[in-house]
Amino acid sequence: MAKIASIDEYLETMPDGFAEIGAQLRGLLDAELPAASGQLWHGHPVWMEGKTPVAGFKAYANWVTFMLWDGQKINDFSGRLQPNSRDMASVKLTGLDDIDVPLFTEWLDVAKDL
Repeated sequence: MAKIASIDEYLETMPDGFAEIGAQLRGLLDAELPAASGQLWHGHPVWMEGKTPVAGFKAYANWVTFMLWDGQKINDFSGRLQPNSRDMASVKLTGLDDIDVPLFTEWLDVAKDL
């Protein structure tokens, strides 16, 4: 299998139905993190400020994970962000309805300043 070389190629390889989630997340990340560059990092899309990851997403067989590297430092009153390793937090998405644009925008506004 050929190595995926771009976010566009990554979106094309996402499981059925999840490419739309990835495309919407990409648009949100591009809009909310203008100082960051979207790139493949460890095989999935991540928005980096310099060499520091801020946010990204990764497709699995049954969901897409939206990740915030310093997400545990965000006061998430919704309870949707789940802690991961180090300071990372994430939320699992199974459909477009799981993307709460105002909430995710709020998270990204905080994350870009951490």
